[in-house]
Amino acid sequence: MDTATATTPTRLAGPTTAIAPIYLSHGSPMTALEPGVAGPFWQALGARIDASVGRPRAILAVSAHTLTREPVLLAAARHTTVHDFSGFPEPLYRLRYDAPGEPVLAQRVAGLLKTAGLPAHVVPEGGLDHGIWAPLRFAWPQADIPVLPLGFPPDWSPARLFALGQALAPLAAEGVLVYGSGSITHNLRLVFASRSGGMPPLDAAEMPESAAFRGWFAERSAAADWDALLDYRRQAPHAALMHPTDEHLLPFYVAAGAAGRVPATRLHDSITYGCLGMDGYGFGPGAGALA
Repeated sequence: MDTATATTPTRLAGPTTAIAPIYLSHGSPMTALEPGVAGPFWQALGARIDASVGRPRAILAVSAHTLTREPVLLAAARHTTVHDFSGFPEPLYRLRYDAPGEPVLAQRVAGLLKTAGLPAHVVPEGGLDHGIWAPLRFAWPQADIPVLPLGFPPDWSPARLFALGQALAPLAAEGVLVYGSGSITHNLRLVFASRSGGMPPLDAAEMPESAAFRGWFAERSAAADWDALLDYRRQAPHAALMHPTDEHLLPFYVAAGAAGRVPATRLHDSITYGCLGMDGYGFGPGAGALA
């Protein structure tokens, strides 16, 4: 693994209006085929970003399914579609989202992280996991926007990942969309805990514990209560039940950090299987235009 040289970051040209960072819940891999109400939201989101600030020149993607020991930038010139799941219907494996990569942006991001005192590695490898490509295939189906995956350590705290996001803040003014992908609630044991032995219906009524957790997150986000949000495992209701491990929530903090300690806007609110939230968030003053 090659470590990027610590140099002064070179600013990339971009629009005059910053692109608000976003966090999307990507749900089950089946959302790529059967997205439910999240599909129209993702489609509208891409159009709203294009209309409000212009088409992103690149997407920096932080996914719960690309995990590394230290931050790693996948700087391939082109990415192939990774079907990182098994046991699903065959048509799902025929879906493709082979997008261009962004090697130049990888060096820019590595410089920003190193300037902030954070480790950063750049490798010439590629591939987009389903957490990245499932929402993107609805938002920008042409797969023509360059994507730069940033792998992150799942043992870093929310506060440390927020700081990583803060290091990425200059990218928003340079036409780069900082995109976190995970799940606002993620306990797969609950998804597969139906008495029949299979998954509950897609439109099953939401568990009270899930509703309480998602509501708390939305309220604290709107109030910019980052002290509580960064301490969510102690303060949020049913946090351990909704996130037995928190890798699917951690990309939220990277995207949030890129905007700073400002209010976050819940852009979308829906539930699948009674406990798997599909909420989406935007961060910073430009997020209101995306709701």
